[in-house]
Amino acid sequence: MNTTTPSPATPPLATEYFDGQRPVAQAVTLRIDDGDLLIEGAGVSRRVPRRQLRWPERQRHGARLMYLPQHGLISHGDGAGWDAWTRAQGLRDPWVVRWMQSWRGVLWALLACVLVAVSAWQWGVPWIGRAALAAIPASLDQTVGEQALASFDREGLNKSQLSADRQAAIRRTFAAAVERAYPADARPAYTLHFRSAGRMKIGPNAFALPGGQMVLTDELAELLADAPDVTTGVLAHELGHVRHRHGMRTVVQASLLAGLAGLVVGDFSSVLATVPAVLGQQAYARDFEREADEEAIAVLRANGVRPSQMVVLFDRLAAWRQRQGGADLTDLPIAVADHPADAERTRAFRDADSAR
Repeated sequence: MNTTTPSPATPPLATEYFDGQRPVAQAVTLRIDDGDLLIEGAGVSRRVPRRQLRWPERQRHGARLMYLPQHGLISHGDGAGWDAWTRAQGLRDPWVVRWMQSWRGVLWALLACVLVAVSAWQWGVPWIGRAALAAIPASLDQTVGEQALASFDREGLNKSQLSADRQAAIRRTFAAAVERAYPADARPAYTLHFRSAGRMKIGPNAFALPGGQMVLTDELAELLADAPDVTTGVLAHELGHVRHRHGMRTVVQASLLAGLAGLVVGDFSSVLATVPAVLGQQAYARDFEREADEEAIAVLRANGVRPSQMVVLFDRLAAWRQRQGGADLTDLPIAVADHPADAERTRAFRDADSAR
Protein backbone atom coordinates (compact mmCIF):
# COMPACT_ATOMS: atom_id res chain seq x y z
CA MET A 1 0.00 0.00 0.00
CA ASN A 2 1.49 3.33 -1.05
CA THR A 3 0.98 6.33 1.22
CA THR A 4 1.27 10.09 1.24
CA THR A 5 0.86 12.54 4.13
CA PRO A 6 -2.77 12.35 5.38
CA SER A 7 -4.98 15.36 5.98
CA PRO A 8 -5.47 15.87 9.74
CA ALA A 9 -8.93 17.36 9.27
CA THR A 10 -10.46 14.32 7.52
CA PRO A 11 -13.28 12.83 9.63
CA PRO A 12 -13.60 9.09 10.27
CA LEU A 13 -15.31 7.05 7.59
CA ALA A 14 -18.43 5.07 8.49
CA THR A 15 -18.38 1.72 6.70
CA GLU A 16 -18.89 -2.04 7.10
CA TYR A 17 -16.48 -4.60 8.52
CA PHE A 18 -16.49 -8.39 8.10
CA ASP A 19 -14.41 -10.14 10.73
CA GLY A 20 -13.84 -13.32 8.70
CA GLN A 21 -15.63 -15.43 11.29
CA ARG A 22 -19.27 -14.61 10.59
CA PRO A 23 -21.04 -13.69 7.32
CA VAL A 24 -22.47 -10.59 8.94
CA ALA A 25 -21.39 -6.99 8.34
CA GLN A 26 -20.61 -4.86 11.40
CA ALA A 27 -20.92 -1.08 11.37
CA VAL A 28 -17.57 0.52 12.12
CA THR A 29 -15.65 3.71 11.56
CA LEU A 30 -12.18 4.02 10.07
CA ARG A 31 -9.51 6.55 10.88
CA ILE A 32 -5.78 6.82 10.56
CA ASP A 33 -3.83 7.15 13.80
CA ASP A 34 -0.04 7.41 13.87
CA GLY A 35 0.25 5.60 10.54
CA ASP A 36 -2.12 2.75 11.45
CA LEU A 37 -5.70 2.08 10.43
CA LEU A 38 -8.06 2.03 13.42
CA ILE A 39 -11.26 0.01 13.04
CA GLU A 40 -13.77 0.82 15.77
CA GLY A 41 -17.35 -0.21 16.41
CA ALA A 42 -19.62 -2.10 18.79
CA GLY A 43 -17.40 -4.92 20.03
CA VAL A 44 -14.75 -4.13 17.43
CA SER A 45 -11.42 -2.47 18.05
CA ARG A 46 -8.62 -3.31 15.69
CA ARG A 47 -5.40 -1.58 14.72
CA VAL A 48 -3.75 -2.54 11.43
CA PRO A 49 -0.39 -1.14 10.26
CA ARG A 50 -0.94 0.83 7.06
CA ARG A 51 1.72 -1.14 5.17
CA GLN A 52 -0.32 -4.34 5.66
CA LEU A 53 -3.47 -3.00 4.03
CA ARG A 54 -4.33 -4.48 0.64
CA TRP A 55 -7.16 -3.90 -1.81
CA PRO A 56 -7.93 -5.28 -5.26
CA GLU A 57 -7.96 -3.23 -8.42
CA ARG A 58 -10.46 -0.40 -8.15
CA GLN A 59 -13.49 -0.83 -10.42
CA ARG A 60 -15.68 1.90 -11.87
CA HIS A 61 -18.80 0.40 -10.28
CA GLY A 62 -19.44 -1.73 -7.20
CA ALA A 63 -18.24 -1.73 -3.62
CA ARG A 64 -14.71 -0.87 -2.61
CA LEU A 65 -12.92 -3.64 -0.71
CA MET A 66 -9.93 -3.54 1.60
CA TYR A 67 -8.32 -6.81 2.68
CA LEU A 68 -6.92 -7.03 6.19
CA PRO A 69 -4.03 -9.26 7.26
CA GLN A 70 -4.85 -12.77 8.48
CA HIS A 71 -8.64 -12.32 8.29
CA GLY A 72 -11.39 -9.81 7.71
CA LEU A 73 -12.14 -7.11 5.20
CA ILE A 74 -13.72 -3.70 4.81
CA SER A 75 -16.58 -3.28 2.30
CA HIS A 76 -17.74 0.20 1.34
CA GLY A 77 -20.65 0.67 -1.04
CA ASP A 78 -19.99 4.34 -1.92
CA GLY A 79 -17.06 4.17 -4.31
CA ALA A 80 -16.71 7.94 -4.76
CA GLY A 81 -16.84 8.52 -1.00
CA TRP A 82 -14.23 5.82 -0.40
CA ASP A 83 -11.90 7.25 -3.04
CA ALA A 84 -12.18 10.75 -1.56
CA TRP A 85 -11.52 9.50 1.99
CA THR A 86 -8.51 7.32 1.06
CA ARG A 87 -6.97 10.15 -0.97
CA ALA A 88 -7.40 12.52 1.97
CA GLN A 89 -5.75 9.96 4.26
CA GLY A 90 -2.82 9.57 1.91
CA LEU A 91 -3.73 5.98 0.96
CA ARG A 92 -3.03 5.14 -2.65
CA ASP A 93 -3.47 2.10 -4.87
CA PRO A 94 -0.35 -0.04 -5.35
CA TRP A 95 1.74 1.11 -8.29
CA VAL A 96 0.76 -1.97 -10.31
CA VAL A 97 -2.94 -1.08 -9.97
CA ARG A 98 -2.28 2.54 -10.92
CA TRP A 99 -0.28 1.36 -13.90
CA MET A 100 -3.06 -0.97 -15.10
CA GLN A 101 -5.58 1.86 -14.85
CA SER A 102 -3.41 4.23 -16.88
CA TRP A 103 -3.67 4.09 -20.66
CA ARG A 104 -0.04 5.15 -20.86
CA GLY A 105 0.96 2.28 -18.58
CA VAL A 106 -1.05 -0.19 -20.62
CA LEU A 107 0.50 1.11 -23.85
CA TRP A 108 4.03 0.78 -22.46
CA ALA A 109 3.23 -2.72 -21.21
CA LEU A 110 1.90 -3.68 -24.65
CA LEU A 111 5.00 -2.33 -26.37
CA ALA A 112 7.21 -4.20 -23.91
CA CYS A 113 5.31 -7.44 -24.59
CA VAL A 114 5.71 -6.97 -28.35
CA LEU A 115 9.42 -6.29 -27.94
CA VAL A 116 9.89 -9.38 -25.77
CA ALA A 117 7.90 -11.51 -28.22
CA VAL A 118 9.87 -10.30 -31.24
CA SER A 119 13.18 -10.79 -29.42
CA ALA A 120 12.17 -14.30 -28.35
CA TRP A 121 11.14 -15.16 -31.91
CA GLN A 122 14.20 -13.68 -33.57
CA TRP A 123 16.93 -14.70 -31.12
CA GLY A 124 15.59 -16.45 -28.04
CA VAL A 125 13.84 -19.47 -29.55
CA PRO A 126 16.63 -20.27 -32.07
CA TRP A 127 19.27 -19.94 -29.33
CA ILE A 128 17.34 -22.11 -26.88
CA GLY A 129 16.62 -24.56 -29.68
CA ARG A 130 20.32 -24.94 -30.48
CA ALA A 131 21.17 -25.33 -26.79
CA ALA A 132 18.42 -27.91 -26.28
CA LEU A 133 19.49 -29.78 -29.40
CA ALA A 134 22.98 -30.25 -27.99
CA ALA A 135 21.45 -32.21 -25.11
CA ILE A 136 19.39 -34.48 -27.40
CA PRO A 137 21.23 -37.71 -28.31
CA ALA A 138 21.58 -38.57 -31.99
CA SER A 139 19.83 -41.87 -31.30
CA LEU A 140 16.62 -39.94 -30.71
CA ASP A 141 16.95 -38.31 -34.14
CA GLN A 142 17.12 -41.79 -35.65
CA THR A 143 14.01 -42.96 -33.82
CA VAL A 144 12.02 -39.85 -34.73
CA GLY A 145 13.08 -40.04 -38.38
CA GLU A 146 12.18 -43.70 -38.74
CA GLN A 147 8.77 -43.17 -37.15
CA ALA A 148 8.11 -40.13 -39.33
CA LEU A 149 8.98 -42.02 -42.51
CA ALA A 150 6.74 -44.91 -41.48
CA SER A 151 3.94 -42.43 -40.87
CA PHE A 152 4.39 -40.85 -44.31
CA ASP A 153 4.33 -44.29 -45.89
CA ARG A 154 1.02 -44.99 -44.17
CA GLU A 155 -0.33 -41.61 -45.29
CA GLY A 156 0.20 -42.34 -48.96
CA LEU A 157 3.82 -42.55 -50.13
CA ASN A 158 4.20 -45.62 -52.35
CA LYS A 159 7.02 -48.04 -53.00
CA SER A 160 9.41 -46.74 -55.63
CA GLN A 161 8.91 -47.88 -59.21
CA LEU A 162 12.51 -47.09 -60.19
CA SER A 163 14.53 -50.15 -61.13
CA ALA A 164 17.03 -51.48 -58.63
CA ASP A 165 19.85 -50.61 -61.06
CA ARG A 166 18.66 -47.01 -61.33
CA GLN A 167 18.42 -46.64 -57.56
CA ALA A 168 21.87 -48.14 -57.12
CA ALA A 169 23.35 -45.78 -59.72
CA ILE A 170 21.94 -42.70 -57.95
CA ARG A 171 23.22 -43.98 -54.61
CA ARG A 172 26.71 -44.63 -56.03
CA THR A 173 26.94 -41.22 -57.70
CA PHE A 174 25.86 -39.39 -54.57
CA ALA A 175 28.07 -41.45 -52.25
CA ALA A 176 31.10 -40.63 -54.42
CA ALA A 177 30.20 -36.93 -54.33
CA VAL A 178 29.92 -37.00 -50.54
CA GLU A 179 33.25 -38.80 -50.25
CA ARG A 180 34.96 -36.08 -52.28
CA ALA A 181 33.24 -33.25 -50.39
CA TYR A 182 33.86 -34.29 -46.77
CA PRO A 183 36.82 -35.66 -44.83
CA ALA A 184 36.27 -39.23 -43.67
CA ASP A 185 35.72 -38.16 -40.05
CA ALA A 186 33.18 -35.44 -40.97
CA ARG A 187 30.82 -37.18 -43.38
CA PRO A 188 27.21 -36.97 -42.26
CA ALA A 189 25.53 -40.35 -41.87
CA TYR A 190 22.46 -40.75 -44.05
CA THR A 191 20.14 -43.35 -45.54
CA LEU A 192 18.68 -42.65 -48.98
CA HIS A 193 15.16 -43.96 -49.65
CA PHE A 194 13.20 -43.92 -52.89
CA ARG A 195 9.44 -43.45 -52.92
CA SER A 196 6.68 -42.68 -55.37
CA ALA A 197 4.51 -39.72 -54.40
CA GLY A 198 1.41 -41.91 -54.58
CA ARG A 199 -1.62 -40.28 -52.98
CA MET A 200 0.45 -37.51 -51.43
CA LYS A 201 0.59 -34.24 -53.33
CA ILE A 202 4.33 -33.72 -53.30
CA GLY A 203 5.18 -34.52 -56.92
CA PRO A 204 8.87 -34.15 -57.91
CA ASN A 205 10.46 -33.66 -54.52
CA ALA A 206 13.02 -34.67 -51.94
CA PHE A 207 13.08 -34.24 -48.19
CA ALA A 208 15.16 -35.08 -45.14
CA LEU A 209 13.93 -36.34 -41.78
CA PRO A 210 15.76 -36.47 -38.45
CA GLY A 211 18.38 -39.17 -38.12
CA GLY A 212 19.62 -38.91 -41.71
CA GLN A 213 16.52 -40.36 -43.38
CA MET A 214 16.49 -38.86 -46.88
CA VAL A 215 13.77 -39.45 -49.48
CA LEU A 216 13.89 -38.85 -53.23
CA THR A 217 10.65 -39.24 -55.16
CA ASP A 218 10.49 -41.14 -58.43
CA GLU A 219 8.92 -38.06 -59.97
CA LEU A 220 12.00 -35.93 -59.25
CA ALA A 221 14.40 -38.68 -60.28
CA GLU A 222 12.63 -38.90 -63.65
CA LEU A 223 12.47 -35.12 -64.03
CA LEU A 224 16.28 -35.01 -63.64
CA ALA A 225 17.08 -38.28 -65.38
CA ASP A 226 19.47 -36.57 -67.80
CA ALA A 227 20.98 -34.24 -65.13
CA PRO A 228 22.82 -36.40 -62.58
CA ASP A 229 24.80 -33.42 -61.26
CA VAL A 230 21.54 -31.62 -60.42
CA THR A 231 20.25 -34.75 -58.68
CA THR A 232 23.45 -34.73 -56.64
CA GLY A 233 22.86 -31.07 -55.78
CA VAL A 234 19.31 -31.84 -54.63
CA LEU A 235 20.52 -34.66 -52.40
CA ALA A 236 23.37 -32.49 -51.11
CA HIS A 237 20.77 -29.91 -50.12
CA GLU A 238 18.93 -32.58 -48.10
CA LEU A 239 22.24 -33.73 -46.63
CA GLY A 240 22.68 -30.17 -45.39
CA HIS A 241 19.45 -30.57 -43.43
CA VAL A 242 20.83 -33.80 -41.99
CA ARG A 243 24.21 -32.33 -41.13
CA HIS A 244 22.71 -29.34 -39.31
CA ARG A 245 19.98 -31.46 -37.66
CA HIS A 246 17.30 -29.18 -39.06
CA GLY A 247 14.63 -31.82 -38.55
CA MET A 248 15.11 -32.01 -34.79
CA ARG A 249 15.65 -28.26 -34.56
CA THR A 250 12.29 -27.80 -36.26
CA VAL A 251 10.65 -30.10 -33.71
CA VAL A 252 12.33 -28.35 -30.77
CA GLN A 253 11.65 -24.81 -32.01
CA ALA A 254 8.05 -25.55 -32.93
CA SER A 255 7.53 -26.97 -29.43
CA LEU A 256 9.09 -23.89 -27.85
CA LEU A 257 6.96 -21.56 -29.98
CA ALA A 258 3.81 -23.50 -29.11
CA GLY A 259 4.72 -23.27 -25.44
CA LEU A 260 5.31 -19.53 -25.64
CA ALA A 261 2.08 -19.03 -27.57
CA GLY A 262 0.22 -21.00 -24.93
CA LEU A 263 1.61 -18.77 -22.21
CA VAL A 264 0.47 -15.68 -24.09
CA VAL A 265 -3.01 -16.74 -25.16
CA GLY A 266 -3.70 -19.21 -22.34
CA ASP A 267 -5.14 -22.70 -22.59
CA PHE A 268 -8.65 -21.70 -23.62
CA SER A 269 -7.99 -22.46 -27.28
CA SER A 270 -5.44 -24.91 -28.62
CA VAL A 271 -6.09 -23.52 -32.09
CA LEU A 272 -5.06 -20.00 -31.08
CA ALA A 273 -1.97 -21.36 -29.39
CA THR A 274 -0.96 -23.28 -32.53
CA VAL A 275 -1.31 -20.47 -35.09
CA PRO A 276 1.61 -18.31 -33.83
CA ALA A 277 3.80 -21.40 -33.59
CA VAL A 278 3.11 -22.38 -37.20
CA LEU A 279 3.65 -18.84 -38.49
CA GLY A 280 6.90 -18.50 -36.59
CA GLN A 281 8.21 -21.88 -37.69
CA GLN A 282 7.75 -20.97 -41.37
CA ALA A 283 10.41 -18.28 -41.00
CA TYR A 284 12.82 -20.69 -39.37
CA ALA A 285 12.23 -23.20 -42.18
CA ARG A 286 13.25 -20.63 -44.78
CA ASP A 287 16.48 -19.98 -42.88
CA PHE A 288 17.14 -23.72 -42.80
CA GLU A 289 16.59 -23.95 -46.55
CA ARG A 290 19.15 -21.24 -47.20
CA GLU A 291 21.65 -23.06 -44.99
CA ALA A 292 20.98 -26.31 -46.86
CA ASP A 293 21.48 -24.54 -50.21
CA GLU A 294 24.90 -23.44 -48.98
CA GLU A 295 25.69 -27.09 -48.27
CA ALA A 296 24.64 -28.06 -51.79
CA ILE A 297 26.89 -25.35 -53.24
CA ALA A 298 29.86 -26.62 -51.22
CA VAL A 299 29.32 -30.24 -52.33
CA LEU A 300 28.95 -29.27 -55.99
CA ARG A 301 32.11 -27.16 -55.89
CA ALA A 302 34.04 -30.02 -54.26
CA ASN A 303 33.02 -32.18 -57.22
CA GLY A 304 33.94 -29.64 -59.87
CA VAL A 305 30.33 -28.82 -60.71
CA ARG A 306 29.18 -25.25 -61.23
CA PRO A 307 26.43 -24.43 -58.66
CA SER A 308 24.50 -22.59 -61.37
CA GLN A 309 23.60 -26.00 -62.81
CA MET A 310 20.90 -26.09 -60.11
CA VAL A 311 18.95 -23.55 -62.17
CA VAL A 312 17.88 -26.55 -64.27
CA LEU A 313 15.94 -27.81 -61.24
CA PHE A 314 13.91 -24.64 -60.85
CA ASP A 315 13.21 -24.35 -64.56
CA ARG A 316 11.94 -27.91 -64.78
CA LEU A 317 9.90 -27.63 -61.60
CA ALA A 318 8.27 -24.48 -62.95
CA ALA A 319 7.45 -26.25 -66.22
CA TRP A 320 6.08 -29.27 -64.31
CA ARG A 321 3.81 -27.06 -62.20
CA GLN A 322 2.55 -25.35 -65.34
CA ARG A 323 1.72 -28.71 -66.91
CA GLN A 324 -0.12 -29.66 -63.72
CA GLY A 325 -2.15 -26.46 -63.79
CA GLY A 326 -0.20 -24.76 -61.00
CA ALA A 327 -0.25 -27.75 -58.64
CA ASP A 328 -0.01 -26.88 -54.97
CA LEU A 329 2.34 -29.30 -53.21
CA THR A 330 0.83 -29.21 -49.73
CA ASP A 331 0.47 -32.74 -48.41
CA LEU A 332 3.94 -32.92 -46.91
CA PRO A 333 5.09 -29.53 -45.56
CA ILE A 334 8.56 -30.79 -44.70
CA ALA A 335 9.14 -31.56 -48.38
CA VAL A 336 8.30 -28.13 -49.74
CA ALA A 337 9.36 -26.56 -46.42
CA ASP A 338 8.48 -22.97 -47.24
CA HIS A 339 11.53 -22.61 -49.45
CA PRO A 340 12.66 -19.11 -50.28
CA ALA A 341 11.32 -17.92 -53.62
CA ASP A 342 12.75 -19.72 -56.64
CA ALA A 343 14.09 -16.41 -57.98
CA GLU A 344 16.09 -15.85 -54.80
CA ARG A 345 17.51 -19.37 -54.83
CA THR A 346 18.31 -19.23 -58.53
CA ARG A 347 20.21 -16.01 -58.01
CA ALA A 348 22.14 -17.53 -55.08
CA PHE A 349 23.23 -20.57 -57.13
CA ARG A 350 24.25 -18.41 -60.09
CA ASP A 351 26.19 -16.00 -57.89
CA ALA A 352 27.98 -18.96 -56.29
CA ASP A 353 29.80 -19.67 -59.58
CA SER A 354 31.97 -16.59 -59.09
CA ALA A 355 31.86 -16.23 -55.29
CA ARG A 356 34.56 -18.69 -54.37
